[in-house]
Amino acid sequence: MSDDQNKPLTAYKVLTADQMQALERDGSFAGAPVDLEDGYVHLSTADQLAETIDKHFAGQADLHLVAVDLAAYEGKLRWEPSRGGQLFPHLYAPLLLETAIAYSPLERHEDGSIRLPVTG
Repeated sequence: MSDDQNKPLTAYKVLTADQMQALERDGSFAGAPVDLEDGYVHLSTADQLAETIDKHFAGQADLHLVAVDLAAYEGKLRWEPSRGGQLFPHLYAPLLLETAIAYSPLERHEDGSIRLPVTG
């Protein structure tokens, strides 16, 4: 996805219940410990999401999924290589509640795929 026209307009952030409560209460989320350590908020595209959850959140319960409007972060979002050279959206700013298109508890369909929050 080197061409901006091919990049999705929405990405996703996985949050714990406490992090989701903080986002709702404060209107912004500076990041999880790994985000703060790396200097950016890690996001995933819909296609990358299941692998992200399976790798970084395995066995955790009470997770939430936030759909993020990437257009709201012009100049603060970079597509950078990560796992296997895939380009991931990295947000160099706090995640703002006002840019959340939708959010919901993290659920999987019967086939194991991720149920995305309903937008629009």
